[in-house]
Amino acid sequence: MAPDDRELRDNRRMLNLRVYCPRDLSDEVERILRSEPSVAALAVVPGGSLRPPGDLITASLPRTTTDSVIEQLVVAGVAESGMIETSDLTGWASSPALAIEGSQAPDDTDAVVWTDVVQDAYGASALTWGFLVFMTMATFIASVAIVLDSQVLVIGAMVLGPEFGAVAALGIALVTRRVHLLVSALRSLVIGFAVAIAVTTALFAVMRWLGWVDASAVEGPRPFTEFIYSPDNWSIVIAVVAGVAGVLALVTDRSATLTGVFISVTTIPAAGNIALALPFGDWQEVWGSALQLGINICGMALAGWVTLLVLRRMRRRKGSQNS
Repeated sequence: MAPDDRELRDNRRMLNLRVYCPRDLSDEVERILRSEPSVAALAVVPGGSLRPPGDLITASLPRTTTDSVIEQLVVAGVAESGMIETSDLTGWASSPALAIEGSQAPDDTDAVVWTDVVQDAYGASALTWGFLVFMTMATFIASVAIVLDSQVLVIGAMVLGPEFGAVAALGIALVTRRVHLLVSALRSLVIGFAVAIAVTTALFAVMRWLGWVDASAVEGPRPFTEFIYSPDNWSIVIAVVAGVAGVLALVTDRSATLTGVFISVTTIPAAGNIALALPFGDWQEVWGSALQLGINICGMALAGWVTLLVLRRMRRRKGSQNS
């Protein structure tokens, strides 16, 4: 029988849970998974885990109940002495699994799996050479966009910048109380922007010496990019809305939506304008752009933190109601 729309929707929502379980915890893990009615398939491979020595246990279940199951496994001590993995099931066929849709699994295609969110946050906030290179390239393009007063290049610089992942990680770190993640995200943002601005400033200092750019690039009229160094009330509003939208896109696995977030905030363009204004000593634009940069980062981080806090409390409330 050909799959209908409901089947296709369910196919996107199923996850595979894999547990490398120490022998002394195998019975408890099996009990937890057996007692969860939304588990569509369950397999236990005795001795299947070599490190740690123990069993390999796998289960297929909807995304909507995965987080509560993982939480029970963590409480049981699996995360301390074993390992828990999740992965998307891209295709499957099972009538019992389809029956879960209307019975055991809550109808929420945007359910959050917090282990995945935290893991992605660590990756996004890592200070790597790639992060620094993309920050620098994006900042340089933003500076060129300001010289040419080009909205197209400004948008390109916004999309290229990798900073939003680190900004979102700040909110995730606060909600989950992970000091290491908070420090990692702050370090990446501070060093990333500092390096990007320093390199771009040096490049434009050379360009000024060569006569490629003069003071008119900074002081002249720029109707299409003036907003970068002139923050106002709308800067706060956009930063807050972008922070909420960006965090929701990350935790609900809607990455395509992030492009709209990238081209809504003025972090990279503000950094680019700072780098452009510094060689010419235009401190008014430096401070205006720095204020714009601070408003956007703080607004997004705080909005993301509040959004994640609300999502987590809603999830716990649903869990208590279902129990």
